[in-house]
Amino acid sequence: MAEGVDIIDLGIGDPDIPTPSFIVDRLVKELANPENMRYPSFSGCDEFREAVAYFYKKEYGVDLDPKEEVLTLIGSKEGIAHLILAYIDEGDAVLVPDPSYPVYRMATYLSNGVVYEMPLLESNAYLPDYDTIPNDILEKAKIGLLNYPSNPTGASVDLDFFEKSVAFFKENNLILAHDAAYQLVTFDDYKAPSILQVPGAKDIAVEFGSLSKSFNMTGWRIGFVVGNREVIKKLATVKSNLDTSQFLPIQLAGATALTTDLDYLKERNDIYKERMSLMVEALKGIGIHTTVPRGGIFLWAKVPDGFTSSTFAEKMLEKAGVVVTPGTAFGEAGEGYFRISVSVPDDRLREAVERIQQNL
Repeated sequence: MAEGVDIIDLGIGDPDIPTPSFIVDRLVKELANPENMRYPSFSGCDEFREAVAYFYKKEYGVDLDPKEEVLTLIGSKEGIAHLILAYIDEGDAVLVPDPSYPVYRMATYLSNGVVYEMPLLESNAYLPDYDTIPNDILEKAKIGLLNYPSNPTGASVDLDFFEKSVAFFKENNLILAHDAAYQLVTFDDYKAPSILQVPGAKDIAVEFGSLSKSFNMTGWRIGFVVGNREVIKKLATVKSNLDTSQFLPIQLAGATALTTDLDYLKERNDIYKERMSLMVEALKGIGIHTTVPRGGIFLWAKVPDGFTSSTFAEKMLEKAGVVVTPGTAFGEAGEGYFRISVSVPDDRLREAVERIQQNL
C-alpha cells in the first residue's frame, strides 16, 4: 500500500455493511446521559443481560436466568480466551478444531495448556471425529471448543450433531464451549441451532455470542456468554479482576439490537449470499471449485495445483494485490485451502477474481 498498490483485502471478516441506524441512534441517545459515563457492573448491565435472555427465548425457546446464566463480554473473543485462562493450568488439554479461529490455540498456549487438534476434514463435512481422541488426552482435557457456522470452513450443523456432542462431553466430564459468532448470518431456510437447545446441555455447555457479525458491529466489541452457571461464575471471576465490562452506552445499544424484530437481517444475509454465489461462479471459471455455505461470511476453497496455502496467498498479495488468508493460518489441517471473506462490495470481488486469474 505504501508503494501505491491498490490492495483488495479479502482476508479479514470485517463487514462493510453499516451498523443498522436504530442501533447507532440508541448509542447516541445514551451518550447524552452523564450517568452512563460511570463504571458499569462487572457482569454487564441488567438491560443487556435481559435482552440476551429475551433473544434466546424468542429465537431458540431456551430459558436463561439473566443474572446467573448470562454474562456480558467485550466481544466473544476475549470471553473465549478468558474462559480458557479460568480453567486451564499447565499440562491441561483443550480440544481444538483444526482448522479453527486462532484464539482457541493462542489462549491455551498462554495458559501453558496442551492443544489437542481435532481434524475437520472435508470428507467428514468438517465435523470432528470424537472416536479418534485418545484416552490419555481425554483424561487431561478440561474444555473442548466447537464453532458452527464455522470460521474458516463455512460448515454448518443441525441439532443432531449438537446432541451427539453434548452426550460425548457429558460422558467424559468436559466443558463444551460453542462459539456461535455467526449464528445470525445464515441463508435461505437454514437457521443455525443453539447448542443450548439440546436437553441437559446447560449441565456442561456454554455458548458464546457476538454482535460483531450478527449486527455489523465489529468495532463496538460487545458479546455475551450463556449457559452453565458455574462456568459463567468462574469466567466472571477472572474478568472482574482484568476488566470492568463494556462501556454502558454500547451495552444499551446492543440490548436494542437483540430485542428488535430480526427480519431485517434477511436483506443483509441475502447480500452475503449473492456475493458468495458471485465468487463461487467466478472462481469456478478459473478452475477453483468451492460451494456456497449455509451461513457465515467466508468461502473455503482449495488452492490451485502447484501451490501450498502459503505460497498461493503470498503470490496473490505480491502479484495480484489481493489478500486471501492461507488455510494454515487456522491450523495444519488447513493446508491446501485458502479463505475468502465476502465483506467487500461486489465490484471489488469481481476485480479480485480477475486479478487472481491473471496471475495464476
